[in-house]
Amino acid sequence: MDINIRAGLYLDLLKRSLTNTIFESEPDIDDDEFRFTMDFATHYVNSDAVSMLPLARLDNIRNCIESILRDGIPGDLIETGVWRGGAAIFMRGVLKAYNASDRLVWVADSFEGLPAPDPDLFPLEAKVQSGPVMQKAYHNFAVGLEEVKRNFAAFGLLDDQVKFLKGWFKDTLPAAPIGTLSLMRLDGDFYESTRDGLNSLYDRLSVGGYVIIDDYGEDSWTYCRKAVDEFRLERQIDDPLIVVDSRCSYWQRAR
Repeated sequence: MDINIRAGLYLDLLKRSLTNTIFESEPDIDDDEFRFTMDFATHYVNSDAVSMLPLARLDNIRNCIESILRDGIPGDLIETGVWRGGAAIFMRGVLKAYNASDRLVWVADSFEGLPAPDPDLFPLEAKVQSGPVMQKAYHNFAVGLEEVKRNFAAFGLLDDQVKFLKGWFKDTLPAAPIGTLSLMRLDGDFYESTRDGLNSLYDRLSVGGYVIIDDYGEDSWTYCRKAVDEFRLERQIDDPLIVVDSRCSYWQRAR
């Protein structure tokens, strides 16, 4: 069987296993906000799901990595903000499916949940982070390092190509022992976490590499879009922002 066919079968099963969508449909991110919040908690948070990403975003990760491998774009992969580790596990799975043994997957998270935003600077984020939905329904997205490692191991993907960075991004990312990157997926939810990732990692991204902003289209609870737009303006980045779905976008570095 052709390697691309084998890889496709494996990766389709992996993404559906990670997202609890082998036998169930995923929540509709464009549904009524209240109904989506309830479905989100049931389908992901209160289940054995290891990723809360819509399937389209995992397809986006796969497409970016396949492009990187096909075009020989140098560098490792990183996700900042990993919850139970599903997207980073999928990154490692894509590398394994194509026998790519010369790249690392960096898994960066506090492993203690979301930080508390400054209520004066980021009132919308502070209200959401301290509110009942985030604290009681979503448990502040707090998942410990050992649980994430167990999830990697459960899929046979915990090995020397996976490296963990534990702590707040402002503390871990600037001095992280990362050389060149080919893919950076930022899922820190809030303004400061997004800027920390861009400020510390973008200069390490190879030309031809990809930046995925998980929450770029989320305007009701985060200033993520503002963080990205400001960074792109300051750095004079005019690479087209491509929509993955209504809440996630990415771009490919051209220069």
